[in-house]
Amino acid sequence: MFSTDIIYEVVTFAIGDTKSGTKMGKLQLKDPKSGELLNCILWEEALNRIDPILFRTGNELRIVSGSFNEKYNNCLVSALELIKEAKTGLDENEREQEYNSLVDYINKISDEKLRKFVTDIYETNKEKILVAPAAKLMHHNYIGGLMVHTLECVSYAENIIPLFFQRVNKDEVIAACLLHDIGKIFEYKIDLKTGLIDYEEDFRKEWISHSQYGFSICMTSGFKKIARMIAAHHARADWGAIIDLNEKDLEPIIYLIHHIDDLSAKFGKTNVAML
Repeated sequence: MFSTDIIYEVVTFAIGDTKSGTKMGKLQLKDPKSGELLNCILWEEALNRIDPILFRTGNELRIVSGSFNEKYNNCLVSALELIKEAKTGLDENEREQEYNSLVDYINKISDEKLRKFVTDIYETNKEKILVAPAAKLMHHNYIGGLMVHTLECVSYAENIIPLFFQRVNKDEVIAACLLHDIGKIFEYKIDLKTGLIDYEEDFRKEWISHSQYGFSICMTSGFKKIARMIAAHHARADWGAIIDLNEKDLEPIIYLIHHIDDLSAKFGKTNVAML
């Protein structure tokens, strides 16, 4: 039964349009004690009354007023109370530390032309890289999340590469890890006060996805193998991959960044509360 005593944790939040043209919020909450998920709807009237900061991932909330379905797994919410505010992401010192760690990996690239290529991208876009999330909902969705995700990827790669002996070019794999999601610094925007993430509409008008962006800048600079690794890192065309890993006769290295990226997304620091 409905109880205002339950403290829920925010999992995801998104705003969309109804058929009548009004706004509708979709909020997913989790009961930390049972692990059960609760899917909530908020009509525009409720959204106008509630401070958007309440919807930050990881926040702890109490439903003050709501109407549940019979199974108590869906709720039409009209009022919420913030119990505990979640961390928005890395603080300024943590962001600088993560960025410097990424630079250390860039400096390990022995190919001078490739090292300069990656360095220029990072130095030119440092301010965006410092705050960018790695996703809107799925993983590392917080301030500085992209750097955490990227560092996990290069760390995995550094440990995996020696297992392949001479079959893998270490410089190319490290560079692919560093650049596979670089387009996300333009694809997403994050409110530094609330921690809420949305898509940059201007980016989506010009580019299909962040994968296309990374693929394009590497191809035009002559780093074709790195471009192909980036093109395949989402694995399937319906997941946004330019190269579908179900294609026949792909060179083995094409699969590598996908598996490294997937490990970080599934087992890495997926929530800012884990930092």
